[in-house]
Amino acid sequence: MAKRKSFLLYLGLIVGLIISVFPFYWLLVMSTRTTAEIYSFPPKFWFGTHLIDNITRVLNNIDFFGAFLNTLFVALSITILVLFFDSLAGFTFAKFKFPGKKWLFVLLLATMMAPAQLSLVPSFVIMAKFGWVGTFKALIIPGMANAFGIFWIRQYAEDSVPSELLDAGRIDGCGFFRLYWNISLPILRPALSFLGAFTFIGAWNDYLWPLIILNDQSKFTLQVALSSLNGIYVSDYSMVIAGTLLAVVPLIILFLFISKQFISDIAAGAIKS
Repeated sequence: MAKRKSFLLYLGLIVGLIISVFPFYWLLVMSTRTTAEIYSFPPKFWFGTHLIDNITRVLNNIDFFGAFLNTLFVALSITILVLFFDSLAGFTFAKFKFPGKKWLFVLLLATMMAPAQLSLVPSFVIMAKFGWVGTFKALIIPGMANAFGIFWIRQYAEDSVPSELLDAGRIDGCGFFRLYWNISLPILRPALSFLGAFTFIGAWNDYLWPLIILNDQSKFTLQVALSSLNGIYVSDYSMVIAGTLLAVVPLIILFLFISKQFISDIAAGAIKS
């Protein structure tokens, strides 16, 4: 019976792995094919010989490296600011009492229920009033804190940061910021690892807001630049897919680079809790 359960468990894990990895494999295969081969039936499941040609056409049609650097700058800036402000607010909600705390948190949760598209027009008007349309500030400043991150850190800190440890810090003369920086942040590392990865990927893949707010091609992010590869009447899908592959590769490298640290942080958090 135990062997059967183990077999079913491993079988389920293998199936889940195949389902998760197949879209990336398919993206790689299609990026090596021509548009005609992409439309062919039956579909071709093995690699073609046009990867270099497709990538060359991407680089000739858009300023890929400029857009890459723009996206990297924006994504890193948003991630750093979100980690700081969301952890600060989440820690405050979790471990401090202040007037209106309950209602402010309810209001925070309510903002998570509103579709992001509803804020596009008001946000654009505000950015126009500030004179930030077409600048990176319009991408970074509105995204420097979010309700999900505050909620996530608050939930984690409430159980993981011992109140007794904070009391001991107060006895030793720690103020609010030292309690946050020196005592709480090391404990919050697993939560911050997830929030950082989640925020960076979201900022890297963001398309709609940069498309609306940016009007200078030299400041286009990667997703906006790649969208220009689509023609009005005819789309060269082999080139578009190759561009998509180039945009995905940095995220895969980032995941491989931080995965070991990410898993160790989660394990450390589980042991501490």
